[in-house]
Amino acid sequence: MHLPGFDYQRPQVGEVAITTAVAGSGPPLLLLHGYPQTHLMWRHIAPALAEHHTVVVTDLRGYGDSDKPAPDAAGTMYSKRTMAADQLAVMQSLGFDRFAVVAHDRGARVAHRLALDHPEAVDRLAVLDIVPTRHVFAHADQAMATAYFHWFFLATGGGIPERLIGLDPEFWLRSMVERLLAPGATIEPEVMDEYLRCFANPAAIAASCADYRSAATIDLEHDDVDAAAGRRVTSPTLVLWGERGFVGRNYDVLSAWRDYAGDVSGRALRTGHFVPEEDPHALLAELAGFL
Repeated sequence: MHLPGFDYQRPQVGEVAITTAVAGSGPPLLLLHGYPQTHLMWRHIAPALAEHHTVVVTDLRGYGDSDKPAPDAAGTMYSKRTMAADQLAVMQSLGFDRFAVVAHDRGARVAHRLALDHPEAVDRLAVLDIVPTRHVFAHADQAMATAYFHWFFLATGGGIPERLIGLDPEFWLRSMVERLLAPGATIEPEVMDEYLRCFANPAAIAASCADYRSAATIDLEHDDVDAAAGRRVTSPTLVLWGERGFVGRNYDVLSAWRDYAGDVSGRALRTGHFVPEEDPHALLAELAGFL
């Protein structure tokens, strides 16, 4: 499935080709998706934003139709630093050295690292339904471990999650998405089928596990170095989250982000985890004022 009206390409950035779709004109804006989805999660958002922006939507490395290099033991292949460098290179290949970023879930973690490593490139940052990775691990409790058990399961080594998920990827994907939607919210069957087409690839399963494994190891090391150095996000940062999801119920979201960024605003929306798909109109209204 493609976003209507978007031009598709696959720029080669380092060792990977990143599936990229572009539409519109005006200030450049990068949209990054989360787990276990693809750039199609922006289907209700991207066309509207393209009326006033040059909108770039991508599949993260390891996801969708982007390349899926084999994970490495050190975790660098799917570190957020590496994944952020991919996205910077995509934008530079399109002629954009400075741009805004709107990102959800895993993509928001990539965007957070992008803003830290390349502050000169990120004009504005909007993150959806997350608190920083370092904050999550530092405040893990029974509620977090129960609701977000996949953080620990996917980070397990020895090929365990890859093998178990690979036995029934459809069950895993549908159960993960459905349990994080707000009660009564749905995603179109044809979109779920597209998510499954991409996710069921064994290379995608391995890559997504490596993504979480890196978050629990090398990404934390990078975050600790930044925290020790007093390095924070300097761009204006909009934080939006679903009041009916785990993040909204369990964190003081703005307070958490103010430990990691200097100019933070935001609020809860009446959604679960998948904000762009559950209430795109509310999200567009917030982004219009911010961007």
